[in-house]
Amino acid sequence: MSDRKTLHAAFAAKVDAVLAALEAEGALPAGISRANVAVEPPRDASHGDLATNAAMVLAKHAATNPRALAEKIVEHLQRDAEIESAEIAGPGFINMRLDDAAWRRELGAIAQLGSDYGRSTLGQGQRVNIEYVSANPTGPMHMGHCRGAVVGDALAALLEFAGHAVTREYYVNDAGGQVDVLARSVHLRYREALGEDIGTIPEGLYPGDYLKPVGEALATEFGDTYRDQPEAEWLALFRERAVAAMMGLIREDLALLGIHHDVFSSEAELQRAGKPEAAEAWLRQHDLVYDGLLEAPKGKTLEDWEAVELPLFRSTRFGDDQDRPIRKSDGKWTYFGADLAYHMQKAETADALIDIWGADHAGTVKRIKAAVAALSEDQSEEGGQPIPFDVKLVQMVQLLRGGQPVKMSKRSGTFVTLADVVREVGKDVVRFTMLTRKPEAQMDFDFAKVVEASKDNPVFYVQYAHARISSTLRKGAAENIEPSAAAVERLGSEELSLIKQAAQFPRVVEAAAQAREAHRIAFFLYDLAAAFHAYWNLGNDDPSKRFIVAQDAELTAARLFLAAQIGQVVRNGLALLGVEAVEEM
Repeated sequence: MSDRKTLHAAFAAKVDAVLAALEAEGALPAGISRANVAVEPPRDASHGDLATNAAMVLAKHAATNPRALAEKIVEHLQRDAEIESAEIAGPGFINMRLDDAAWRRELGAIAQLGSDYGRSTLGQGQRVNIEYVSANPTGPMHMGHCRGAVVGDALAALLEFAGHAVTREYYVNDAGGQVDVLARSVHLRYREALGEDIGTIPEGLYPGDYLKPVGEALATEFGDTYRDQPEAEWLALFRERAVAAMMGLIREDLALLGIHHDVFSSEAELQRAGKPEAAEAWLRQHDLVYDGLLEAPKGKTLEDWEAVELPLFRSTRFGDDQDRPIRKSDGKWTYFGADLAYHMQKAETADALIDIWGADHAGTVKRIKAAVAALSEDQSEEGGQPIPFDVKLVQMVQLLRGGQPVKMSKRSGTFVTLADVVREVGKDVVRFTMLTRKPEAQMDFDFAKVVEASKDNPVFYVQYAHARISSTLRKGAAENIEPSAAAVERLGSEELSLIKQAAQFPRVVEAAAQAREAHRIAFFLYDLAAAFHAYWNLGNDDPSKRFIVAQDAELTAARLFLAAQIGQVVRNGLALLGVEAVEEM
């Protein structure tokens, strides 16, 4: 990666140099933290190109008022040839207008950095474990899993681009009762493969046709060995084979979305390794687990509720409405008990944890965060600081076709498969659409609308911008005119507005990474595409505003250079979302 600074980074460095100079002059005390000093575009673009809160943040340390410190900062900033003006606003904010040449030079930075434009060292190599998807291994992926899968994968790419060391993890829930049900369902299909008429699938078993190949494979391998054997003879074997087959299906479905995990952690292996017992022992040692009577569920009376002594986590200490069991009455681990041990395991090799969960898990967030905070204190090298742990809740997606709910898939029996959707509309449409709203907001996925060629369809609008750029560059090449930075000074106010929009990308990346919100990249790309299309449309009425201007090869080369760099920024953003930047549409 080139060491050339992007515009925002360069001007942040300029402000920092001014503050260092003020320290040297004695106007600021030496050694005070500048971590909270920001240099970013003002909310209102009419106020200038960049603004800084430096005076507001540091005035107290300088034993002065913000406006007085701002005056000293402005005095230094005004000496910089690249800063056209620096003015104090309100109680002490400083607004700066940059020389046009600074924006034109940013095109050179984009060209030089290429696919690294926007890449950041913000994360400083912090190890972040992102767990996402983690669908039960009982069948193929369905659209209920899709949004979380895309949100997690895009967030992983974003954090890597922002300088973190990311591990993408999938937690395989292969130790619960649902995998025993899976094994029984497969045994039924195994008997069917042996020629038995199994009739209607009994209530409680998985009915989907996707289990037929698993049963057939077992019949081929074992013949009728297990057809009439008691469950104890075949349950463990069929469970193992069924889970392996389902994880194969899940990996194939995820691959259709371009998603590949680094680690697949098994709940069964976790339990065999004694991780839950270790977690319980640590919690008991710190008086966070005790043996007590579980309260009756709401709506239950004393007559139909039998109080049982269970090991309970003191989740009420952390705001929960009751303490939660980590084991069941039969001694087996509750989902919560196994889950907290799993998070303890992840904390051993990460500096921060992020989980992507469905919104139906909202009720467990507080208690699992409390447990992770307690458990991870022991993992911290700083001594007592819990590992940062963030849970992103993702709302379900409602599938529609022309405004009407989509019927279930015959193959699955109970849901619409992800594979069916991806094969119909394409990976890029699915991925981008999943990021066009905040994850916590409800989403409708209408098959008709997501492939619509209109401004109202963000997927089309952004890809069309890139396709237009690619077409324009091809037309320029056909006329023997290549993009050139030699005459960028001929780019005027409309072009500068477009450059300013594209130049937001590096700071958007950092802000999105800090907030753990990959959808901000999709929002940015839509705004950039809108700005590009608006500029393009100027040429519809005025030929002199077109990218390729007849009889003016110099201006054409400069505008093609502009177009090429806008295309680069679009590609960089789409790459973070796992979406292809198409060359033509």
